Amino acid sequence: MDEAALKRALAEIKTVKDEQALTRIKINYLGKRGLVTKLIDSLGNLDISQRAKVGQLANTAKKQLETALNDAFTELRHSKLQKETTLKTLDLTVPIATGIGHLHPLTTIMQELINLFWQMGYEVVQGPEVEDQWHNFEALNIAPNHPARDMQDTFYLENDNFLPRTHTSSVQIRYMNRHKPPIRIIAPGKVYRNEDEDAKHVWMFQQVEGLVVDEHITLADLKGTLLAMAQGILGKQTKIRLRPSFFPYTEPSVEVDATCVTCGGQGCQTCSHSGWIELLGAGMVHSRVFENVGIDSRRYNGFAFGIGLERLAVIKYQIPDIRELWRPNLKFLEQF
Repeated sequence: MDEAALKRALAEIKTVKDEQALTRIKINYLGKRGLVTKLIDSLGNLDISQRAKVGQLANTAKKQLETALNDAFTELRHSKLQKETTLKTLDLTVPIATGIGHLHPLTTIMQELINLFWQMGYEVVQGPEVEDQWHNFEALNIAPNHPARDMQDTFYLENDNFLPRTHTSSVQIRYMNRHKPPIRIIAPGKVYRNEDEDAKHVWMFQQVEGLVVDEHITLADLKGTLLAMAQGILGKQTKIRLRPSFFPYTEPSVEVDATCVTCGGQGCQTCSHSGWIELLGAGMVHSRVFENVGIDSRRYNGFAFGIGLERLAVIKYQIPDIRELWRPNLKFLEQF
């Protein structure tokens, strides 16, 4: 990105009149695959004599674009607020009508999941939202050079050994350190990932992870458990299928799909005419994970799974934009 391209980008930002267009510009230049990000990532491939000049240009472009975008967002929101206050009048003497509230859709699904697994004999456990790298990564067989530990996917605190947890699998590690098999638990809670927000992704979301450890546990036990969960949340007509996948802490690993709630598996626009919607990841616990927590992998085995509550809500209620679940939009939330 040269100086001319930077000037064009800054000029483009000044002409934008809505926040969605500004967000697209931000992603195009500063997102994970944005032009400036790619330029910074490519510095290591340049000749030493060019790095300083290109690096200075990239940092200057990043700072100017960030400042221009922040100013543009602020100005648009200020203009919108001014327009709303001009068009509307507020009568402070009018009594406020208060209706009876109801549970948030995510709270409802959380309670449904907890009740389902409680009936199957699971214990609900929790752990800290700020974790150390051993519990969050190393004990789960996630190597130091694994992409999930990159700054692009993980938030880090000033002390690099600590981070907002990226999954509730760390709770499973803490539980196995303190308890001997048989184990049957679910671990609900908030997790944090360095994601660009869009209709399908948010940087903070809620997750429910499950773990079973005992003698003679098989993949069939995992499939039966997940089928019971899917039918309990999405309806008794729901079917599931398992596809091979890879996760560092399970072997074998699977992606689990459920029949589309819109078309019942016949194929429609919601499921890209496949009849299936990706639901969660799961697998048989890796022997190294057992070794890391002092459980004899020759005697015991088990399975683990993890599902995002927001994703489950989007599928169940057919919500087009996952961000609506966290916006203070009462008209949307009152539907539930």
